[in-house]
Amino acid sequence: MRYSQDHKAQTHQRIIKEASARFRRDGIGGTGLQPLMKALGLTHGGFYSHFKSKDELVEKALQAASDQVDGLCAEIFAQENPLHAFIDTYLSQWHQTSPHEGCPLLTISSELGLRGQPSPTSDQVLNNRLAQIANTLQGDNRADQAIVIMSTLVGALLLSRSVADAECAQHLLDVTRNHLKQSQD
Repeated sequence: MRYSQDHKAQTHQRIIKEASARFRRDGIGGTGLQPLMKALGLTHGGFYSHFKSKDELVEKALQAASDQVDGLCAEIFAQENPLHAFIDTYLSQWHQTSPHEGCPLLTISSELGLRGQPSPTSDQVLNNRLAQIANTLQGDNRADQAIVIMSTLVGALLLSRSVADAECAQHLLDVTRNHLKQSQD
């Protein structure tokens, strides 16, 4: 049975959206193509009519995650106290427990780095956040301050996701959030 071009395009986007969530939640290595396609009611063989390889899907999924997070960050950085709002959102309980919806730097980008496969999309994600943070800061070394803030946010969230003790995880988020916000006041 032949499907229309529109159907194929919609299926293509569904695969990217699902892969984006799964790669952020389970990692690239932890996401098999067969379970991914099965979750969408598609066959494993059908994957190759949409993508040349898993690597191509990874890049498209990373871009989709970037676009999703860019939209959220645009709203956050439009608020009255954007840096505090960003810190609060980044180190929130929601972000800690919802990797499938959050920043791809913690999962997809870090795994690509560990594999020795850095992505220009990771550069784009990072540079967008650094520019948004730097625009909220004062002084000559705003770019350096933005790097420290973003690195601290990523590190704290990564650690909070890696510990089994829920109190410890929350304490990591709280201490980091309070320190970063106080250092900017």
